[in-house]
Amino acid sequence: MTFWLDDRAVIAVSGPEARDFLQGLVTNDVHSVTPGALSYTALLTPQGKILFDFLIAARDGGLLLDVPAATRDALAKRLTLYRLRAKVDIAPRDDLAVVWSETEDSARFLRDPRHAGLGFRAIEAKADAPAASGSAAFETLRLGLGVPEGRDFGQDKMFALDSDLDELHGIAFDKGCYVGQELTARMKHRGTARKRLLPVAAKVPLPAPETPVTAGGREIGSLQSAYDSVGFALVRLDRLEDAHDTAFAAGDVAIEITKPDWLFS
Repeated sequence: MTFWLDDRAVIAVSGPEARDFLQGLVTNDVHSVTPGALSYTALLTPQGKILFDFLIAARDGGLLLDVPAATRDALAKRLTLYRLRAKVDIAPRDDLAVVWSETEDSARFLRDPRHAGLGFRAIEAKADAPAASGSAAFETLRLGLGVPEGRDFGQDKMFALDSDLDELHGIAFDKGCYVGQELTARMKHRGTARKRLLPVAAKVPLPAPETPVTAGGREIGSLQSAYDSVGFALVRLDRLEDAHDTAFAAGDVAIEITKPDWLFS
């Protein structure tokens, strides 16, 4: 079955300089985006922290950005500020919808590049999109795979490598310059990314984001997002390794911390 992801929205970036424009801004290689594959990428601050993450599709000679609906207007505004004299058009597309299927692999649907288990996506006319929403089902699947996105990163809070973007195929380290590239490349080559965003789970609802995460009373990170009893925490890997079998907690809530099988695979 196919479903409408009603918590996603679309921005069209078109014009003769569209690819060059985005190439100089985002973490992945926009010139490699083809009609047959999606690309995952992010727009960072000059200091290398994530502002927005999104997927890119190539269609009709232009680029379509598959973005969280809650941040679409802010992303469009930010891109417009960067446009300057570039021959680029940036336009929200309310007539288009993001559609998802867990199993349908076809010319219409393209595999989510972050993780094979996330299924397949398409952008199509909203009038032709399925009526049934799949946003809740997709979120359940994503959380089960331990794949962070959007609200798990916050805005201007987390570095790209701490947020697992490299492991989710969201960074091209062999491309040219982009906003935040210098610090991201330095962290990669010097191996200074000591933190990672990891899934956490509890038997009761998790406390609010920014709650300290501890191991035997020693702080090892902080909770970044919570979806009832599961979420993500930014954790110091060295302290996590030192903790061994110590009990973990977020505030006064006992939690489990997991390293997904795709991380460092």
